[in-house]
Amino acid sequence: MKYGKLGNTGLIVSKLSFGAMTFGDDPSISSIYKVNEQTAQEMVDKALNAGINFFDTADGYAGGQSEIMLGKVLAAHRKNVIIATKAGFRTGDPITQAGLSKRHLLFSCEKSLKQLNTDYIDLYILHKEDPFTPLEETLEALNSLVVAGKVRYVGFSNWSAWRSALAYQMQKDNGWEPFCNGQMNYSLVGRDVEHDIVPFMEYAKIGMTVWSPLASGFLSGKYTRENLKDPENRLSGFDLLPFDKEFGFKVVDALKVIAAEHQASVAQVALAWLLTKPVVSSIIVGASKMHQLEDNLQAIDLELKQAEIDLLNDLTKPTIMYPHWFNQQLIDPKHQEIFARH
Repeated sequence: MKYGKLGNTGLIVSKLSFGAMTFGDDPSISSIYKVNEQTAQEMVDKALNAGINFFDTADGYAGGQSEIMLGKVLAAHRKNVIIATKAGFRTGDPITQAGLSKRHLLFSCEKSLKQLNTDYIDLYILHKEDPFTPLEETLEALNSLVVAGKVRYVGFSNWSAWRSALAYQMQKDNGWEPFCNGQMNYSLVGRDVEHDIVPFMEYAKIGMTVWSPLASGFLSGKYTRENLKDPENRLSGFDLLPFDKEFGFKVVDALKVIAAEHQASVAQVALAWLLTKPVVSSIIVGASKMHQLEDNLQAIDLELKQAEIDLLNDLTKPTIMYPHWFNQQLIDPKHQEIFARH
Protein backbone atom coordinates (compact mmCIF):
# COMPACT_ATOMS: atom_id res chain seq x y z
CA MET A 1 0.00 0.00 0.00
CA LYS A 2 1.02 3.61 -0.55
CA TYR A 3 0.20 6.44 1.83
CA GLY A 4 0.02 10.21 1.88
CA LYS A 5 -1.33 13.14 3.88
CA LEU A 6 -4.99 14.08 3.74
CA GLY A 7 -4.79 17.56 2.30
CA ASN A 8 -2.85 20.03 4.44
CA THR A 9 -2.96 17.90 7.60
CA GLY A 10 -0.67 15.45 9.32
CA LEU A 11 -3.25 12.68 8.94
CA ILE A 12 -1.70 9.80 6.97
CA VAL A 13 -4.19 7.88 4.85
CA SER A 14 -3.85 4.96 2.46
CA LYS A 15 -4.01 5.91 -1.21
CA LEU A 16 -6.82 3.39 -1.59
CA SER A 17 -9.63 3.59 0.96
CA PHE A 18 -12.47 1.18 1.55
CA GLY A 19 -16.05 2.26 0.88
CA ALA A 20 -18.80 0.52 2.83
CA MET A 21 -21.75 1.82 0.80
CA THR A 22 -22.66 -1.72 -0.27
CA PHE A 23 -23.07 -2.97 3.31
CA GLY A 24 -26.66 -3.89 4.20
CA ASP A 25 -29.80 -5.25 2.60
CA ASP A 26 -32.02 -2.18 2.29
CA PRO A 27 -34.41 -2.70 -0.67
CA SER A 28 -34.48 1.04 -1.44
CA ILE A 29 -31.46 0.51 -3.73
CA SER A 30 -31.18 -3.25 -3.99
CA SER A 31 -28.54 -3.04 -6.72
CA ILE A 32 -26.20 -1.37 -4.20
CA TYR A 33 -27.11 -2.54 -0.70
CA LYS A 34 -26.42 -6.28 -0.82
CA VAL A 35 -23.37 -7.19 1.29
CA ASN A 36 -24.16 -9.24 4.38
CA GLU A 37 -22.24 -9.20 7.66
CA GLN A 38 -20.05 -12.20 6.91
CA THR A 39 -18.96 -10.83 3.54
CA ALA A 40 -18.44 -7.41 5.11
CA GLN A 41 -16.05 -8.93 7.63
CA GLU A 42 -14.16 -10.76 4.90
CA MET A 43 -13.87 -7.61 2.79
CA VAL A 44 -12.66 -5.47 5.67
CA ASP A 45 -10.11 -8.12 6.63
CA LYS A 46 -8.90 -8.19 3.02
CA ALA A 47 -8.61 -4.38 3.00
CA LEU A 48 -6.73 -4.32 6.30
CA ASN A 49 -4.33 -7.02 5.14
CA ALA A 50 -3.65 -4.97 2.01
CA GLY A 51 -2.64 -2.00 4.17
CA ILE A 52 -5.80 0.11 3.93
CA ASN A 53 -6.28 2.27 7.02
CA PHE A 54 -9.05 4.56 5.74
CA PHE A 55 -12.72 3.51 5.75
CA ASP A 56 -15.69 5.48 4.42
CA THR A 57 -19.42 5.26 5.07
CA ALA A 58 -22.44 7.56 5.60
CA ASP A 59 -25.47 7.72 7.86
CA GLY A 60 -27.74 7.51 4.82
CA TYR A 61 -26.37 4.23 3.45
CA ALA A 62 -28.87 1.38 3.79
CA GLY A 63 -30.82 3.17 6.48
CA GLY A 64 -27.83 3.20 8.83
CA GLN A 65 -26.93 -0.46 8.32
CA SER A 66 -23.62 0.44 6.68
CA GLU A 67 -22.40 2.38 9.73
CA ILE A 68 -23.54 -0.35 12.11
CA MET A 69 -21.87 -3.14 10.14
CA LEU A 70 -18.65 -1.19 9.56
CA GLY A 71 -18.42 -0.25 13.23
CA LYS A 72 -18.85 -3.87 14.23
CA VAL A 73 -16.23 -5.34 11.89
CA LEU A 74 -13.72 -2.58 12.72
CA ALA A 75 -14.23 -2.70 16.49
CA ALA A 76 -11.05 -4.67 17.17
CA HIS A 77 -9.04 -2.32 14.94
CA ARG A 78 -10.49 1.04 15.95
CA LYS A 79 -7.26 2.58 17.26
CA ASN A 80 -5.45 1.71 14.02
CA VAL A 81 -7.95 2.95 11.44
CA ILE A 82 -9.41 6.21 10.17
CA ILE A 83 -13.19 6.30 9.83
CA ALA A 84 -15.03 8.83 7.70
CA THR A 85 -18.78 9.21 7.69
CA LYS A 86 -21.18 11.73 6.21
CA ALA A 87 -24.38 13.56 7.06
CA GLY A 88 -26.97 15.57 5.16
CA PHE A 89 -29.26 13.12 3.40
CA ARG A 90 -32.65 12.20 4.81
CA THR A 91 -32.45 9.63 7.61
CA GLY A 92 -36.02 9.72 8.84
CA ASP A 93 -39.55 10.79 7.93
CA PRO A 94 -39.76 14.00 10.04
CA ILE A 95 -38.97 17.14 8.08
CA THR A 96 -36.09 17.95 10.45
CA GLN A 97 -34.19 14.72 9.76
CA ALA A 98 -32.31 15.93 6.70
CA GLY A 99 -30.07 18.77 5.61
CA LEU A 100 -27.24 20.66 7.29
CA SER A 101 -29.02 22.60 10.02
CA LYS A 102 -27.38 22.77 13.44
CA ARG A 103 -30.14 20.59 14.83
CA HIS A 104 -29.73 17.86 12.25
CA LEU A 105 -25.91 17.84 12.26
CA LEU A 106 -25.71 17.50 16.04
CA PHE A 107 -28.40 14.81 15.97
CA SER A 108 -26.72 12.98 13.10
CA CYS A 109 -23.29 13.00 14.69
CA GLU A 110 -24.60 11.48 17.92
CA LYS A 111 -26.44 8.81 15.95
CA SER A 112 -23.39 7.99 13.84
CA LEU A 113 -21.20 7.69 16.95
CA LYS A 114 -23.62 5.12 18.36
CA GLN A 115 -23.99 3.22 15.10
CA LEU A 116 -20.23 3.12 14.53
CA ASN A 117 -19.69 2.15 18.18
CA THR A 118 -17.00 4.78 18.65
CA ASP A 119 -16.53 7.90 20.74
CA TYR A 120 -15.07 9.99 17.92
CA ILE A 121 -15.25 10.30 14.14
CA ASP A 122 -11.95 10.88 12.36
CA LEU A 123 -13.42 12.70 9.34
CA TYR A 124 -16.95 14.11 9.34
CA ILE A 125 -18.20 15.08 5.89
CA LEU A 126 -21.13 17.23 4.76
CA HIS A 127 -22.66 14.84 2.23
CA LYS A 128 -24.46 17.38 0.05
CA GLU A 129 -25.28 21.06 -0.20
CA ASP A 130 -28.23 22.46 1.74
CA PRO A 131 -29.68 25.50 -0.04
CA PHE A 132 -32.09 26.15 2.84
CA THR A 133 -29.69 26.46 5.80
CA PRO A 134 -27.40 29.50 6.23
CA LEU A 135 -23.81 28.49 5.61
CA GLU A 136 -22.70 30.12 8.87
CA GLU A 137 -25.08 27.88 10.84
CA THR A 138 -23.73 24.73 9.23
CA LEU A 139 -20.07 25.64 9.66
CA GLU A 140 -20.44 26.79 13.26
CA ALA A 141 -22.23 23.55 14.14
CA LEU A 142 -19.51 21.53 12.42
CA ASN A 143 -16.84 23.41 14.37
CA SER A 144 -18.67 22.78 17.66
CA LEU A 145 -18.38 19.03 17.06
CA VAL A 146 -14.60 19.41 16.71
CA VAL A 147 -14.40 21.53 19.86
CA ALA A 148 -16.41 18.88 21.73
CA GLY A 149 -13.93 16.19 20.65
CA LYS A 150 -16.54 14.19 18.76
CA VAL A 151 -14.98 14.94 15.37
CA ARG A 152 -11.30 15.27 14.44
CA TYR A 153 -11.35 16.62 10.84
CA VAL A 154 -14.08 18.00 8.58
CA GLY A 155 -14.86 17.87 4.89
CA PHE A 156 -17.50 18.41 2.22
CA SER A 157 -18.84 16.19 -0.53
CA ASN A 158 -20.49 17.03 -3.86
CA TRP A 159 -20.29 20.78 -3.26
CA SER A 160 -19.90 23.42 -5.96
CA ALA A 161 -16.61 25.30 -6.11
CA TRP A 162 -18.11 28.66 -5.14
CA ARG A 163 -19.82 27.28 -2.02
CA SER A 164 -16.73 25.32 -1.00
CA ALA A 165 -14.50 28.38 -1.40
CA LEU A 166 -16.92 30.67 0.46
CA ALA A 167 -17.21 28.17 3.31
CA TYR A 168 -13.45 27.74 3.52
CA GLN A 169 -12.94 31.51 3.79
CA MET A 170 -15.66 31.75 6.46
CA GLN A 171 -13.90 29.05 8.45
CA LYS A 172 -10.61 30.93 8.22
CA ASP A 173 -12.19 34.28 9.15
CA ASN A 174 -14.00 32.86 12.18
CA GLY A 175 -11.27 30.54 13.44
CA TRP A 176 -13.44 27.50 12.78
CA GLU A 177 -12.03 24.12 11.84
CA PRO A 178 -11.27 24.34 8.09
CA PHE A 179 -12.11 21.74 5.50
CA CYS A 180 -9.22 19.39 4.80
CA ASN A 181 -11.14 17.09 2.49
CA GLY A 182 -13.50 17.22 -0.45
CA GLN A 183 -15.11 13.94 -1.47
CA MET A 184 -16.03 14.21 -5.14
CA ASN A 185 -16.97 12.07 -8.09
CA TYR A 186 -13.97 11.86 -10.43
CA SER A 187 -13.18 9.39 -13.18
CA LEU A 188 -12.08 9.10 -16.79
CA VAL A 189 -15.69 9.69 -17.87
CA GLY A 190 -16.37 12.32 -15.21
CA ARG A 191 -13.70 15.01 -15.23
CA ASP A 192 -15.95 18.06 -14.84
CA VAL A 193 -14.42 18.70 -11.38
CA GLU A 194 -11.29 19.85 -13.20
CA HIS A 195 -13.11 22.98 -14.39
CA ASP A 196 -13.26 24.67 -11.00
CA ILE A 197 -13.30 22.50 -7.85
CA VAL A 198 -9.86 20.95 -8.46
CA PRO A 199 -8.11 24.34 -8.87
CA PHE A 200 -9.76 25.57 -5.67
CA MET A 201 -8.79 22.45 -3.72
CA GLU A 202 -5.21 22.64 -4.94
CA TYR A 203 -5.03 26.32 -3.91
CA ALA A 204 -6.50 25.63 -0.46
CA LYS A 205 -4.47 22.40 -0.05
CA ILE A 206 -7.63 20.36 0.45
CA GLY A 207 -7.21 16.67 -0.30
CA MET A 208 -9.73 14.95 -2.54
CA THR A 209 -11.18 11.54 -1.82
CA VAL A 210 -12.80 10.07 -4.91
CA TRP A 211 -16.13 8.29 -4.96
CA SER A 212 -17.23 6.04 -7.82
CA PRO A 213 -13.81 6.12 -9.54
CA LEU A 214 -15.05 3.41 -11.92
CA ALA A 215 -18.30 5.25 -12.77
CA SER A 216 -20.55 2.72 -11.02
CA GLY A 217 -18.49 -0.13 -12.43
CA PHE A 218 -18.68 1.02 -16.04
CA LEU A 219 -14.90 1.47 -16.21
CA SER A 220 -14.32 -2.09 -15.07
CA GLY A 221 -15.08 -3.11 -18.65
CA LYS A 222 -17.83 -5.52 -17.61
CA TYR A 223 -20.59 -3.67 -19.42
CA THR A 224 -21.61 -4.04 -23.04
CA ARG A 225 -24.22 -2.18 -25.03
CA GLU A 226 -26.44 -5.25 -24.66
CA ASN A 227 -26.21 -5.80 -20.89
CA LEU A 228 -26.47 -2.22 -19.63
CA LYS A 229 -30.02 -2.78 -18.41
CA ASP A 230 -29.40 -6.22 -16.90
CA PRO A 231 -31.15 -6.14 -13.47
CA GLU A 232 -28.08 -7.72 -11.86
CA ASN A 233 -25.89 -4.77 -12.85
CA ARG A 234 -25.41 -1.75 -10.61
CA LEU A 235 -26.21 0.65 -13.44
CA SER A 236 -29.67 -0.86 -13.84
CA GLY A 237 -30.70 0.44 -10.44
CA PHE A 238 -28.28 3.30 -9.82
CA ASP A 239 -27.59 5.09 -13.10
CA LEU A 240 -26.83 8.42 -11.45
CA LEU A 241 -23.69 9.69 -13.15
CA PRO A 242 -24.13 11.98 -16.18
CA PHE A 243 -21.84 10.66 -18.90
CA ASP A 244 -22.25 9.61 -22.50
CA LYS A 245 -22.28 5.81 -22.50
CA GLU A 246 -21.17 5.56 -26.13
CA PHE A 247 -18.15 7.71 -25.34
CA GLY A 248 -17.62 5.54 -22.29
CA PHE A 249 -17.28 2.44 -24.45
CA LYS A 250 -14.54 4.20 -26.46
CA VAL A 251 -12.70 4.94 -23.23
CA VAL A 252 -13.01 1.31 -22.14
CA ASP A 253 -11.60 0.19 -25.50
CA ALA A 254 -8.52 2.37 -24.88
CA LEU A 255 -8.21 1.03 -21.35
CA LYS A 256 -8.26 -2.55 -22.64
CA VAL A 257 -5.25 -1.87 -24.86
CA ILE A 258 -3.25 -0.38 -21.97
CA ALA A 259 -4.36 -3.15 -19.62
CA ALA A 260 -3.10 -5.80 -22.03
CA GLU A 261 0.33 -4.12 -22.10
CA HIS A 262 0.58 -4.35 -18.31
CA GLN A 263 -1.24 -7.68 -17.88
CA ALA A 264 -3.67 -5.78 -15.71
CA SER A 265 -7.42 -5.33 -15.61
CA VAL A 266 -9.34 -2.44 -17.15
CA ALA A 267 -10.40 -1.30 -13.68
CA GLN A 268 -6.81 -1.24 -12.44
CA VAL A 269 -5.79 1.06 -15.29
CA ALA A 270 -8.68 3.44 -14.57
CA LEU A 271 -7.72 3.60 -10.89
CA ALA A 272 -4.00 3.96 -11.65
CA TRP A 273 -4.79 6.99 -13.83
CA LEU A 274 -6.54 8.68 -10.91
CA LEU A 275 -3.58 7.93 -8.64
CA THR A 276 -1.44 10.17 -10.86
CA LYS A 277 -3.54 13.23 -9.97
CA PRO A 278 -1.84 15.39 -7.28
CA VAL A 279 -5.16 16.57 -5.79
CA VAL A 280 -6.23 12.99 -5.01
CA SER A 281 -5.39 11.93 -1.46
CA SER A 282 -7.29 8.65 -1.61
CA ILE A 283 -9.56 6.67 -3.94
CA ILE A 284 -12.56 4.96 -2.39
CA VAL A 285 -12.90 1.39 -3.63
CA GLY A 286 -16.05 -0.47 -2.74
CA ALA A 287 -17.41 -3.76 -3.92
CA SER A 288 -20.32 -6.14 -3.66
CA LYS A 289 -18.18 -9.18 -4.52
CA MET A 290 -14.80 -10.19 -3.13
CA HIS A 291 -13.16 -10.66 -6.53
CA GLN A 292 -13.95 -7.02 -7.39
CA LEU A 293 -12.20 -5.79 -4.25
CA GLU A 294 -9.21 -8.06 -4.84
CA ASP A 295 -8.84 -6.76 -8.38
CA ASN A 296 -9.12 -3.11 -7.36
CA LEU A 297 -6.52 -3.47 -4.62
CA GLN A 298 -3.90 -4.45 -7.18
CA ALA A 299 -4.17 -1.03 -8.84
CA ILE A 300 -1.81 0.38 -6.22
CA ASP A 301 1.11 -1.45 -7.84
CA LEU A 302 0.35 -0.40 -11.42
CA GLU A 303 2.64 2.30 -12.80
CA LEU A 304 1.39 3.78 -16.06
CA LYS A 305 3.81 5.09 -18.67
CA GLN A 306 3.68 8.83 -19.30
CA ALA A 307 2.57 8.18 -22.89
CA GLU A 308 -0.37 6.14 -21.57
CA ILE A 309 -1.32 8.87 -19.13
CA ASP A 310 -1.14 11.46 -21.89
CA LEU A 311 -3.30 9.31 -24.16
CA LEU A 312 -6.00 8.95 -21.51
CA ASN A 313 -5.79 12.65 -20.63
CA ASP A 314 -6.28 13.66 -24.26
CA LEU A 315 -9.02 11.14 -24.95
CA THR A 316 -11.13 12.13 -21.94
CA LYS A 317 -10.41 15.86 -21.82
CA PRO A 318 -13.30 17.53 -19.95
CA THR A 319 -15.19 19.56 -22.54
CA ILE A 320 -18.75 19.25 -21.18
CA MET A 321 -19.61 20.80 -17.84
CA TYR A 322 -22.54 19.61 -15.76
CA PRO A 323 -22.86 22.50 -13.29
CA HIS A 324 -24.07 21.38 -9.88
CA TRP A 325 -25.73 18.25 -11.33
CA PHE A 326 -25.50 16.32 -8.07
CA ASN A 327 -27.20 18.91 -5.90
CA GLN A 328 -29.83 19.81 -8.48
CA GLN A 329 -30.95 16.19 -8.67
CA LEU A 330 -30.88 15.55 -4.94
CA ILE A 331 -32.53 18.55 -3.31
CA ASP A 332 -34.64 17.08 -0.54
CA PRO A 333 -38.25 17.03 -1.84
CA LYS A 334 -39.77 17.66 1.59
CA HIS A 335 -37.62 20.73 2.11
CA GLN A 336 -38.36 21.91 -1.42
CA GLU A 337 -42.09 21.71 -0.75
CA ILE A 338 -41.87 23.58 2.54
CA PHE A 339 -39.59 26.39 1.36
CA ALA A 340 -41.44 26.89 -1.92
CA ARG A 341 -44.27 28.39 0.14
CA HIS A 342 -42.06 31.09 1.66
